[in-house]
Amino acid sequence: MAPRGLLLDAMGTLIGLRRSVGAVYSELAASHGLAVDAGALDRVFPAVYRQAPPLAFPGLEGPELLAAERGWWGERIAEVFAACGQAEPLPPHLAGELFDRFAEPDLWHAYADVAGPLETWRQRGLKLAVVSNFDQRLPGLLKGLGIASAFEVVVVSSAAGAAKPDPRPFQLALEALGLEPGAVWHVGDSPEDEAGARAAGVRPLLIRRPRPATPPPHGAGEP
Repeated sequence: MAPRGLLLDAMGTLIGLRRSVGAVYSELAASHGLAVDAGALDRVFPAVYRQAPPLAFPGLEGPELLAAERGWWGERIAEVFAACGQAEPLPPHLAGELFDRFAEPDLWHAYADVAGPLETWRQRGLKLAVVSNFDQRLPGLLKGLGIASAFEVVVVSSAAGAAKPDPRPFQLALEALGLEPGAVWHVGDSPEDEAGARAAGVRPLLIRRPRPATPPPHGAGEP
């Protein structure tokens, strides 16, 4: 049966980074007088990201939620630099500058095969939503990349209070779209996408894109 709605992952499915995490970290660190090799940062980032607690903050909203998101990424950034041998505390504004840098659309791109299908699906009357292990920067990125208008709702794990593979983000998207799980498919690129969708009763479809050198700086795939 054809779906009435689609839930789509963000990082690795709809959008990707133009430059590696390590390159951006190294560049901004240099502006603070720190010389850290971009390649080394890229090598340690995946392990730091995989071992981190979920990017999810139940019960928080507004300024408190933003502070929690910044704090979560500040801890990951400090861990990445420490794993590269940076023993001293980081300059006080570096983590915040990195958080803000990854909120700028010029660092990202929408994949070339995204805009066409989104328009086709909308013309066919499908309801579309994004479900992503990301934070509150994502809606602004989608807008800056010119694809935000395709979606009726964007669910990010930080605000949902749960991260994929937990089914809660999917359930919130279904509630917002007014659709039952059996009427919706989820398109993603990770085991968390597949497991979370199945847990929510949604049919998962996985795509396989060439992997970047490091995972995204944003939640399960996505800073």
